[in-house]
Amino acid sequence: MTTDLGKLTTAAATWDGMAKQFKDQETAYGKDVHGITLRPTFQGVSQEAANRRFGLTLDQYKYAQAEAKAIASILREAHTQFVDLRKKLESARDDAIAKGMAVSDQGVVTYDTSKLSQGERMAYVHDPDYQESVRKTVGSWQELIDRCVSNVGDADKNVEIALQGVVTPPDGLGSNPKGFNGKAMNDIEKYEAKEADDIATRVANGEKVSAADLAELRRVLTEEKGNKEFSQTFLDGLGPDRVIKLTNRFDDLAYFDDTHHKSTYLEINGGLADVLATATKVPDFKDANGKHLRFGTPAYNEAFTAWTKTKDARFYNSWRRGLRECGDGAYDLKVAGESVGKDFKGHGQRARGYQSLATLMQQGHGFSPQFVADVTDDMIAAEKKTPDIWDLYGRFDKKDGNDWFANDPVDGALEIMSRNPEGSAGYLDPGTSVGKERLDYLLGHGHGSRDWNITNTTAWSGHGQDIERDTGDVEDSDNRQGLGDVLTAAATGVDPHGPRPLGPTSHSDANNRVFVHALDVLSGQGDDMPASLRDDMAKIMTNHGHETYAAMADTENRHGSHGPKLDRSQVMDITKQISRSQYSYGLLHEGMNYAIADDLHDRTRPPEDTLGDAGYAVGFMEQARYEALKSDQHDYTWDKAWSYHVVGGLINFVPEFGDGLQRGVDALTTAWIMDEQKHQADKLTSDSQATYNIRQNQLNAIARQWYSVNSDWASHHTGYSRDDGVYKMIAATANDGNARARGLLGDQ
Repeated sequence: MTTDLGKLTTAAATWDGMAKQFKDQETAYGKDVHGITLRPTFQGVSQEAANRRFGLTLDQYKYAQAEAKAIASILREAHTQFVDLRKKLESARDDAIAKGMAVSDQGVVTYDTSKLSQGERMAYVHDPDYQESVRKTVGSWQELIDRCVSNVGDADKNVEIALQGVVTPPDGLGSNPKGFNGKAMNDIEKYEAKEADDIATRVANGEKVSAADLAELRRVLTEEKGNKEFSQTFLDGLGPDRVIKLTNRFDDLAYFDDTHHKSTYLEINGGLADVLATATKVPDFKDANGKHLRFGTPAYNEAFTAWTKTKDARFYNSWRRGLRECGDGAYDLKVAGESVGKDFKGHGQRARGYQSLATLMQQGHGFSPQFVADVTDDMIAAEKKTPDIWDLYGRFDKKDGNDWFANDPVDGALEIMSRNPEGSAGYLDPGTSVGKERLDYLLGHGHGSRDWNITNTTAWSGHGQDIERDTGDVEDSDNRQGLGDVLTAAATGVDPHGPRPLGPTSHSDANNRVFVHALDVLSGQGDDMPASLRDDMAKIMTNHGHETYAAMADTENRHGSHGPKLDRSQVMDITKQISRSQYSYGLLHEGMNYAIADDLHDRTRPPEDTLGDAGYAVGFMEQARYEALKSDQHDYTWDKAWSYHVVGGLINFVPEFGDGLQRGVDALTTAWIMDEQKHQADKLTSDSQATYNIRQNQLNAIARQWYSVNSDWASHHTGYSRDDGVYKMIAATANDGNARARGLLGDQ
């Protein structure tokens, strides 16, 4: 806090002066000493020897200038960084004091009780909750002060690394190992990257690296992960091949060779992934009015194509080329090579570069949609060129503890893409030819669609069952998780792993197109629809709740919805497939309870219509459930009793509701669960008739919700009583909805 930082700029000026003096000496030496060897009267062996020796000295004068100028530049950069960091530290200290803290000269934060009144001091002394609150506040300010001080220390370390690098001549530059550095760089980040490259290269080559070096690499990658210049310099020094070897080595250490320090290795890999995200960042393109261009639109594509021809895109272009060259290459990775025993098929198998890349990227944050899209397209091109390229023996799922490894790199890349809903929609938008081609390929629509069988299987035969033979490949147990995530993000505009959006989701045209096309394709697959996509389709249909509910109730869209009008038979087919899973059906049913509650409170529509729609929707879902379990030769009940809500899985996909309306949703869901519990207790089966008899709790809850909103209208216009009359009406409409749904499926 008290250092005179101005001395750095004073020293820098002196070093600039030194460089000028070396320039003067270079001129004089070149003319009066080296120049003698260039005269025509000086010839022979002595001339050659003198020219060579004097030339080396002349080079040293040039190199000395470069070194002096670089030191001057580094000192000025250090001054700028230190001034900025100290201002942040001063600001943090001042803010802490303003909030009632005291900060010592050593940076220790305490609660300043001297500013308290007598009453406040007594309250502080006698109130444990008050003391605990103060303790947390002091800890928060201490953490901020410590971080600011640590940042200064990190910057100081970087300056030290740069100054050491400046005065170290590179190999092959002249014959004097103690000479000046003619290739001195004038940027602290470049020396920092060079130091990190040296450590990373040794790790990638399998050399033993000290704990201090690993700590330094972790510090640098964490500190500089948002610095594009550092990130590109660092990765340029390594190249794609060594980056893959580096991340593989850290995974080997974390999961096999040195598991006691697993967190350290994974933290370094996370920093490496963040550096890759920073280095490959694509600009935020804007139109002539400064408006953001959405990924995947024609205007965006035009801007991106123009950018790829600029100097700024040099790294992006070269790295994508490099990844294509090594992405299908084979690399040593213990999780692949040792996933099966020594005496079994697959032992010693190697991972592909793209599998390691996807594993690395899943640990990072903030990747540009364009980079993820390009990498995913390149992976798809690789698997089309070489079928079964990702196939491995062994298990790589959560049950086996190896789900961290992206053995299906395409699915892994899709999961990364799902973190950016705009990018997801732009990538899969069937409104573009390339988007439709990708979506159809991934969903299994049309000739040449994706082969999801990537796990090699074997069986034993022979007289002693001692011959292991291949029995083909099958789907991975966690297949399509990435596809489900990216499809959800693309169709809803919501990050499936992110925080709940503020306010109702506004769907873009691309979101609606992805939803409608997915509904069309998957509904046409019937019982062949992938089971792993049931939850995702339930979430998507819940997010498009008004449109889905309108299709179930066989009515027009409500609430001013501008979403698409859905094909009711397709909604039935998808609902049937969703209903084959108890949890998936729970997601959809609870999601529809939100739509029902919202519609019952809509005073812009005739009350009888809202009640009737609710009944139709319940009957629709009940029929779909019955058909699903019937086709599975089930007893029409599931394996576990319902005792909980599944709304935790839906929280990102339902619109914001007020407390009153939310209580209504909870009441409907609780009543529905009671019906399910009764199914289990009584081991009920059904011929899909008289839905109201087995949905009594739920239909009564709907009736009560409707009557609470429309009691005056009901008593004056219908004569319905709250309990009996409304219930009979909604039960009738539920049975009608059941029959309508059955009609969509034909007489089964």
